[in-house]
Amino acid sequence: MDSTIRQGEISVDLPPAEDAWLRFIGRIHTPWTDRKDCPRQGRPDGPECRVEVFEPWVAALQGLDAFATVELLYWLDRSRRDLVVQNPAHSDKTHGTFALRSPVRPNPIGTSRVKLERIEGNTLVVRGLDCLDGTPLVDIKPDRCAYTPVAPPKG
Repeated sequence: MDSTIRQGEISVDLPPAEDAWLRFIGRIHTPWTDRKDCPRQGRPDGPECRVEVFEPWVAALQGLDAFATVELLYWLDRSRRDLVVQNPAHSDKTHGTFALRSPVRPNPIGTSRVKLERIEGNTLVVRGLDCLDGTPLVDIKPDRCAYTPVAPPKG
């Protein structure tokens, strides 16, 4: 975790965390091992990344292959959590944390809508991610659909 404070940033002392009882259901594998190399936001034509799903959650993938895009929620486990005002490296202004898509958040939950290339056993092969290799997976959801679980055909 980078503990550097940029000019204009404000950090707070955090109280002890309450346990939310999150269960990591898998692990994300990407080409990026350093935050500075990560794309700022994923791109649909980005590199193939692999989303490994752990047992007993593999059976929950049934039917997901009907969707062209899925949403991934993941835990940004290497992000600091104490900044309330940030000075992004690409900007000369400061912003409140909730006005940014920065991984630095009080609860570092990341989200990406990714292109589902294929499913190989317990692994989703996707494009469009923007997180570090080894990031814990929190949840998978089909892309938004009307009031029915039936997915539109791919294509």
